[in-house]
Parts: sequence; structure tokens; C-alpha cells
Amino acid sequence: MNTTPRRALLPARLRTPGRWAVLPAAVLAGAVLGGGYGALKTPQYAATSYVIVVPAEKSDPAAALGFAQAYGRVATDIAVTGDAQVWAGVTADTLRRSVQAATSPDAPMISITAQAEKPAKAVSMADGVARALVLNSSHVAGSTGVKVVQFSRATKPTTPVSPSAPLSALVGGCAGGLLGGLALLVRPKRAASRGEARHSRQAPATPATPAATAPAAGSASVPAPAPAAHQPEAV
Repeated sequence: MNTTPRRALLPARLRTPGRWAVLPAAVLAGAVLGGGYGALKTPQYAATSYVIVVPAEKSDPAAALGFAQAYGRVATDIAVTGDAQVWAGVTADTLRRSVQAATSPDAPMISITAQAEKPAKAVSMADGVARALVLNSSHVAGSTGVKVVQFSRATKPTTPVSPSAPLSALVGGCAGGLLGGLALLVRPKRAASRGEARHSRQAPATPATPAATAPAAGSASVPAPAPAAHQPEAV
């Protein structure tokens, strides 16, 4: 029957009750930092405009899909070289950083999504890039055999797409709990070696066994000298 206490089966690093205070402290710190970030960060709004690539007369309809992929990859470059930054009222760096274009693998359609601090600015940037693609395609339609047309204009967003303060606090608390748990499981080897050395110093010395004190087998025993007999002195 195993009489080992259950506490002895746990690792030494898990038997220290004070170390478990790190986990709730890490969760609380992460929640506070995440909530503060979500409350102080300026909300971002996103607006999406759609354009479609159509083949010209006597052109291969399958070419429209390939040109849609090509226009989607260079959408921001075409917008910067065109008048999109003038129509949107932003710089070229802001346009490259805030606008993303996505294409569909089975339809010659391009979605242009812009993010900004104000809903109206997001709409103007998305529509500006779409308008730049339409003008650029009309200039090279004779050589490409396709053109880009406006499919749907961007609508003014009503809710931000950036995470709210409660959601940021939840994410921060989860991240803090994860880091706190890792800190509990991972300890420096130096601290562990110090604990083992302290434990070995406090352990009592092992008494010598009787076999160690017994004379070795085969060794000759020397008899003790007999006491000298007392003789009276001669007068």
C-alpha cells in the first residue's frame, strides 16, 4: 500500500502557496492595460467600395478574371499615382497604409476597404481609390481589352471596427493569465539549485553503520598487555 502523502507527489514549485498569487495579479494587470488601451485608442471606421472588371467587345471573358487579380495587387499604387489622394484629402503614405484591396478567386470583382478615424474620411478614401482604378483602366483599355467599372460605392459606417474597451480588457486579461501561468511553470535553475543546497545543509548527518565500525575480516587481533604484578621492595 502506497503511504506517500499526496502533497509529496506534487513538484516543489507547485507546493509553494505564495507563488500562486502571481497568476491573479497577472490577469488583473493584463485586464487593466488592455482596457486602458481600448479606452484611450481612437476608434477606427472602415468603408468598402466595390469595382468589377468587364471585358471589352471582342475580348476573351476569361481575361477579366486575370486582370482583376492584377488590378487588386496594384490598386494602392495606381491610386497614389492618380488623383485618389487629392480626392480623399490624405497623403500618399496614409493611402498606402489605410487602404487594402481584396479580389475573388472566381469573380472579376475587387473590394477596396479603407480605415480612418472618421467615417466620412474612410468613405472618401475607398471611393477615391475605386475612381482611380476606373480612370486608369479606361486609359489602357485599348491594350488590355478590359475596363473597370464602379459596382457599388462605399457607405458611411456607423460603428467602429476597432475593439472596444471591454473586449480589450478581456483580451488583456487572457494574455496576462497566460504569461502568469508560464512564469509559474518556468523558474530559473539558479533558484532551484539554491533551494536544493539549503535543503542538503539542513539534513542531519547519517550515523555510521555497525559494519563500518567492526574490524575487517581476516585481520589479526592484538591482545591487550597484562597488568604487571605488584612485588614488595627488598629492604
